[in-house]
Amino acid sequence: MAEYTVQNLKEVEDQAPNFGLSPNLEARMARVPLELQEFGISYQRLAPGFRLPFAHTHKNQEEVYLVVAGSMRVKLGDDIVELKQWDAVRVPKETIRSFEGGSEGAEMIAVGAPNTGPGDAVVEENWWVD
Repeated sequence: MAEYTVQNLKEVEDQAPNFGLSPNLEARMARVPLELQEFGISYQRLAPGFRLPFAHTHKNQEEVYLVVAGSMRVKLGDDIVELKQWDAVRVPKETIRSFEGGSEGAEMIAVGAPNTGPGDAVVEENWWVD
Protein backbone atom coordinates (compact mmCIF):
# COMPACT_ATOMS: atom_id res chain seq x y z
CA MET A 1 0.00 0.00 0.00
CA ALA A 2 1.33 3.44 -0.96
CA GLU A 3 1.91 5.98 1.78
CA TYR A 4 0.40 9.38 1.07
CA THR A 5 -1.72 12.09 2.63
CA VAL A 6 -4.65 13.91 1.03
CA GLN A 7 -5.79 17.23 2.46
CA ASN A 8 -8.02 19.94 1.00
CA LEU A 9 -6.21 23.20 1.82
CA LYS A 10 -9.50 25.08 2.26
CA GLU A 11 -10.45 22.59 4.99
CA VAL A 12 -7.30 23.25 7.05
CA GLU A 13 -8.01 25.45 10.09
CA ASP A 14 -7.79 29.17 9.28
CA GLN A 15 -5.17 30.72 11.60
CA ALA A 16 -6.02 34.37 10.78
CA PRO A 17 -8.81 34.68 13.40
CA ASN A 18 -6.31 33.67 16.11
CA PHE A 19 -4.35 36.85 15.34
CA GLY A 20 -7.31 39.21 14.79
CA LEU A 21 -6.69 39.35 11.01
CA SER A 22 -9.96 37.84 9.80
CA PRO A 23 -11.88 38.54 7.55
CA ASN A 24 -9.14 40.45 5.65
CA LEU A 25 -6.76 37.49 5.73
CA GLU A 26 -7.26 33.76 5.47
CA ALA A 27 -4.17 31.68 6.39
CA ARG A 28 -4.32 27.89 6.25
CA MET A 29 -1.00 26.20 7.12
CA ALA A 30 -1.01 22.58 5.93
CA ARG A 31 2.44 21.30 7.00
CA VAL A 32 1.08 19.30 9.94
CA PRO A 33 -2.19 18.05 8.35
CA LEU A 34 -0.25 16.83 5.29
CA GLU A 35 2.43 15.25 7.51
CA LEU A 36 5.15 17.07 5.52
CA GLN A 37 8.71 16.29 6.50
CA GLU A 38 10.85 18.36 4.11
CA PHE A 39 8.84 21.56 3.46
CA GLY A 40 5.76 23.57 4.41
CA ILE A 41 2.81 24.72 2.32
CA SER A 42 -0.05 27.11 3.00
CA TYR A 43 -3.05 28.72 1.33
CA GLN A 44 -3.53 32.43 1.96
CA ARG A 45 -6.19 34.89 0.82
CA LEU A 46 -5.81 38.66 1.06
CA ALA A 47 -8.86 40.93 0.83
CA PRO A 48 -8.80 43.72 -1.78
CA GLY A 49 -6.38 46.45 -0.66
CA PHE A 50 -5.53 44.68 2.63
CA ARG A 51 -1.89 45.05 3.65
CA LEU A 52 -0.45 42.76 6.30
CA PRO A 53 0.37 44.75 9.45
CA PHE A 54 3.71 42.95 9.75
CA ALA A 55 6.63 41.69 7.69
CA HIS A 56 8.90 38.72 8.24
CA THR A 57 12.17 37.01 7.44
CA HIS A 58 13.26 33.47 8.22
CA LYS A 59 16.26 32.04 10.02
CA ASN A 60 16.50 29.04 7.67
CA GLN A 61 13.53 28.79 5.32
CA GLU A 62 13.44 29.91 1.67
CA GLU A 63 9.92 30.50 0.31
CA VAL A 64 8.05 30.68 -2.99
CA TYR A 65 4.73 32.50 -3.25
CA LEU A 66 2.44 31.62 -6.18
CA VAL A 67 -0.55 33.83 -6.98
CA VAL A 68 -3.38 31.49 -8.03
CA ALA A 69 -6.13 34.15 -8.27
CA GLY A 70 -6.29 37.93 -8.32
CA SER A 71 -3.28 40.17 -7.93
CA MET A 72 -1.12 41.54 -5.15
CA ARG A 73 1.87 43.64 -4.29
CA VAL A 74 4.77 42.26 -2.32
CA LYS A 75 7.38 44.42 -0.65
CA LEU A 76 10.76 42.70 -0.73
CA GLY A 77 13.37 44.75 1.12
CA ASP A 78 13.13 48.19 -0.51
CA ASP A 79 11.38 46.92 -3.67
CA ILE A 80 7.64 46.72 -4.31
CA VAL A 81 6.74 44.10 -6.92
CA GLU A 82 3.35 43.70 -8.64
CA LEU A 83 2.22 40.09 -9.06
CA LYS A 84 -0.68 38.77 -11.13
CA GLN A 85 -2.29 35.35 -11.45
CA TRP A 86 0.30 32.57 -11.96
CA ASP A 87 3.26 34.78 -11.07
CA ALA A 88 5.62 33.17 -8.59
CA VAL A 89 8.29 34.90 -6.55
CA ARG A 90 11.16 33.20 -4.70
CA VAL A 91 12.23 34.91 -1.49
CA PRO A 92 15.50 34.00 0.28
CA LYS A 93 15.36 33.51 4.03
CA GLU A 94 17.03 36.83 4.91
CA THR A 95 14.84 39.05 2.68
CA ILE A 96 12.13 40.87 4.63
CA ARG A 97 8.73 40.61 2.98
CA SER A 98 5.11 41.68 3.33
CA PHE A 99 2.00 41.51 1.16
CA GLU A 100 -0.95 43.62 0.01
CA GLY A 101 -4.03 42.41 -1.88
CA GLY A 102 -4.70 43.95 -5.28
CA SER A 103 -7.96 45.59 -6.35
CA GLU A 104 -9.75 42.22 -6.47
CA GLY A 105 -7.75 40.63 -3.65
CA ALA A 106 -5.41 37.69 -4.02
CA GLU A 107 -5.20 34.00 -3.33
CA MET A 108 -1.75 32.46 -3.06
CA ILE A 109 0.05 29.27 -2.22
CA ALA A 110 3.23 29.61 -0.16
CA VAL A 111 5.84 26.85 -0.12
CA GLY A 112 8.82 26.94 2.22
CA ALA A 113 11.83 24.67 2.68
CA PRO A 114 13.39 23.21 4.64
CA ASN A 115 10.72 22.23 7.13
CA THR A 116 11.78 24.13 10.22
CA GLY A 117 8.61 23.88 12.26
CA PRO A 118 7.47 26.77 14.46
CA GLY A 119 9.87 29.51 15.50
CA ASP A 120 11.78 30.06 12.25
CA ALA A 121 10.04 33.33 11.29
CA VAL A 122 11.25 36.67 12.61
CA VAL A 123 8.35 39.16 12.59
CA GLU A 124 8.59 42.94 12.35
CA GLU A 125 5.41 44.87 13.11
CA ASN A 126 4.36 47.97 11.10
CA TRP A 127 7.22 47.56 8.62
CA TRP A 128 5.49 48.53 5.33
CA VAL A 129 4.14 52.03 5.84
CA ASP A 130 3.53 54.69 3.18
